[in-house]
Amino acid sequence: MNPLLTRLHPYPFERLRELTRDITPAAHLHPIGLGIGEPRHPAPELIKQALVEGMPGLAVYPPTLGEPALRESIAHWLQRRYRLSVNPATQILPCCGSREALFALAQTVIDPSKAGATVVCPNPFYQIYEGAALLAGADTAFANSDPARNFAADWSRIDEATWSRTQLLYVCSPGNPSGAVMPLSEWRRLFELSDRHGFVIASDECYSEIYFRDEPPLGGLEAAAALGRDDFRNLIAFTSLSKRSNVPGMRSGFVAGDARVIKAFLLYRTYHGSAMSPMVQRASIAAWSDETHVVENRALYRQKFAEATPVLADALDVRLPDAGFYLWAGVPSHDGEPGNDIDFARRLLAQYNVTVLPGSLLARDAHGSNPGRGRIRMALVAGTAECLEAAQRIADFTRRYEPPSSSPPSTRA
Repeated sequence: MNPLLTRLHPYPFERLRELTRDITPAAHLHPIGLGIGEPRHPAPELIKQALVEGMPGLAVYPPTLGEPALRESIAHWLQRRYRLSVNPATQILPCCGSREALFALAQTVIDPSKAGATVVCPNPFYQIYEGAALLAGADTAFANSDPARNFAADWSRIDEATWSRTQLLYVCSPGNPSGAVMPLSEWRRLFELSDRHGFVIASDECYSEIYFRDEPPLGGLEAAAALGRDDFRNLIAFTSLSKRSNVPGMRSGFVAGDARVIKAFLLYRTYHGSAMSPMVQRASIAAWSDETHVVENRALYRQKFAEATPVLADALDVRLPDAGFYLWAGVPSHDGEPGNDIDFARRLLAQYNVTVLPGSLLARDAHGSNPGRGRIRMALVAGTAECLEAAQRIADFTRRYEPPSSSPPSTRA
């Protein structure tokens, strides 16, 4: 077996199942799951219809590069959304959802023969970043979130010696779990570091179309263009239809950016066997070409967040995020220490049959602390009525909750 597999940590949801296996939830309340960020709004009819119309494509092998019509539809979307001019032949590559592409890029760009090869990740983070780094033979370094900046990653926590060994940097904007959006000044700093040390920046932007402000979130490619980096040097952006269009099961997204990196990524993916099904390509063209369903989807999220957030804010430390579909809430503390997020989640499930994800499971101990400790992530992906009921249950539970005096259990995997 590949010895690098032993470096992987259990996935957060596996950890949660293990931590709650002894719990029998309150039977008089129907279960409400806010733990997994799986979109549950109905898939748009135009996408379903395009899938049906694309079924004859099942009779042919699809090219890894994708059909020209798909890459052109993506280029047009990038122009409409970010006012960008991107070459569909050399700077765009369809992928089977952003998850597999985020993993595969590390296998493409990491050179494990170089001593101390390092991948930098935000902390808390999407666990694929860490797994991709470890299986590519690299070490990981974490930039803890900063509560003073809406829990955005504090890149200053990474010292110059670590940056000098860095080959890949994962950023997530809007962030998971906090929903924080990176400003242009932060992008400028990361581009300067990339130029100095030569690492690739992987910008995970799968939550970019669910936002609560008037202005849509700034994208990585958009930031690069604003700073005169029209070649998108050492930058690859990842976008998915899963959240934007409510089709997580379709597994469709794309990467765009530096043509040099895209060329190497295409070579890797050709051998990896990552071509998108022709029928999915056809449905993806329909999705990227339509904004009406995206506006309607965003309105549904805005409504549920507008109703649920104030209910939760009366009992927990939580506020409306910049974007995304998560609430990142602080749980009641004891003696000024961060609250016990695992105890809170266990007792909430037992007494009110609501599942949330303890924040400490989404982070690693770094710089002397686990930045997810004392917080929970709530995915408001269900309908408005169910999310509001969950919020009311959580608020009622919180008012009755007495934090334990003992330290929280270890979150080391």
